[in-house]
Amino acid sequence: MIPARTLTTQAASGTLTGLALGDALGFPTEFNDVPSILAKCGPWREMRLPKPASVSDDTQMTLALGRAVRTAMDEGLLTPERLVGPLRQEFVDWHRSPDNNRAPGHTCMTACGLLAAGRPWQQASQTGSKGCGANMRVAPVGLVPGLSEEQRSGAAQLQAALTHGHPTAPTASDLTARAVFLLAHGAEPAGLIGQLRGYAEENRDRYPHRWLGDLWRHAGDASPEAYIRRGWDECLTALATVEEALRRPSPETDPCERTGDGWVAEEALATALHCFLLFPEEPVTALRRAACTRGDSDSLACLAGAFAGAHLGAGAWPQEWSERVEYRSDLLSLGALWDA
Repeated sequence: MIPARTLTTQAASGTLTGLALGDALGFPTEFNDVPSILAKCGPWREMRLPKPASVSDDTQMTLALGRAVRTAMDEGLLTPERLVGPLRQEFVDWHRSPDNNRAPGHTCMTACGLLAAGRPWQQASQTGSKGCGANMRVAPVGLVPGLSEEQRSGAAQLQAALTHGHPTAPTASDLTARAVFLLAHGAEPAGLIGQLRGYAEENRDRYPHRWLGDLWRHAGDASPEAYIRRGWDECLTALATVEEALRRPSPETDPCERTGDGWVAEEALATALHCFLLFPEEPVTALRRAACTRGDSDSLACLAGAFAGAHLGAGAWPQEWSERVEYRSDLLSLGALWDA
């Protein structure tokens, strides 16, 4: 349990808007190295939001998850039984949508295709993949008010596991949602990594049977505990890289050199935290730093934006940017449900 804190004003709207803005800023720079980005965009601290401010599959799937959680909770308390159906339907609808043309990830497309074919989700899940598609979309779970720790953790892990079944995917998603939750509840950025490390250590041997069922068998592990421990240990290693990077901060150096390129879930979490914690009170600078990297820049910037928005609220973002980001009305509609 965490002590009572003051909720960030409009944390949900700030988180979702920041996530989409980071996505829009990083989408055009994905698959580019830093010299190419600088040649195209100019100095990284002056990067401009593209026109139009189009987003990638990261924001699309975040909205899909948010709608699924809302639908599940329309029926009552959030449970795995209530969440799986809406989540499957939202992911299948996204998979089939003509707007799903934003370089979607291979794992998401493969798993969602199997979900569309009616496979049980544990059979659709790609147990060899821990790609950042698992946690780029998880922020809504950290924003929903009134959830127990078990519900928040379980929902974060389940939404990841529908597509990405490697144990680091659900555990990194759990940690990502936890970071959003803590920041939205007033956690100080300076203590965030320590709180996340403590949470990972506390949960290292806890397999969420209600939420993941027998996924561990499909992954080929000897026991549920062995499965989940693999994931938490990789997350703890990733958090250690952030702590080390922040001992000797180097804002002008590509953060990926210290904490990883972000194509996999634990590195996406680590490098997004790295970018956010370099500039905890300068949200636009954090987005720009994450977008000007050699790695998975849209996912890194969308997560950095989620953390900054959870910390500072909707007022963090320039009006001229937030007013023209794609899916603005959908983002604000979800945010309004969960804002303090």
